[in-house]
Amino acid sequence: MHVMKPDKQTLHFAGRVIRVTTDEVVLPNGHRTVLEVVHHPGGAAAVALDEAGHVCLLRQYRYVAGGWLWELPAGKLEPGEPALATAQRELIEEAGVSAERWESLGTCLSSPGVFTERLHLFLASGIRPARAAQEHAEVIEVHWVPFREACRWAIDGTIADCKTALGLLRARARLRTNGGPEGAVS
Repeated sequence: MHVMKPDKQTLHFAGRVIRVTTDEVVLPNGHRTVLEVVHHPGGAAAVALDEAGHVCLLRQYRYVAGGWLWELPAGKLEPGEPALATAQRELIEEAGVSAERWESLGTCLSSPGVFTERLHLFLASGIRPARAAQEHAEVIEVHWVPFREACRWAIDGTIADCKTALGLLRARARLRTNGGPEGAVS
């Protein structure tokens, strides 16, 4: 990946999670332009699949999105924390389960025109109970949805969150290749 280092960076905002800069850059075609960049530490999400072929989806209230969304258990990377550790921590905190087996489903970019956020996706299996610890600033309902139905939701728009839709569909492709719980994929 070709990374353009900004000639000049002007800080406009620094908050608890993000900072916003204006960067003057030279594009690969030689054109010089000014871009507004939202710097985010990134995150990780878990496609947690149980032996019965159900996936953990959170119905979460998101003020910025204007209401309730279906999402995978996910969260922000903490400083120095590996992406897998973030996914493992968030699965326990938000869904009240842990997983014995973890497999990378790669990364994705949330909105590469303006955000630096890179999201790490994981397939989690061997599900067992753990103690949830949801944050007060999170309004979450935990649901275990048949995996096939969740994948249909990813395609028909019921699931609007990009990391969730992509994570489910990448997990489906992986399971079709490697085999998965009975009835989970077809």
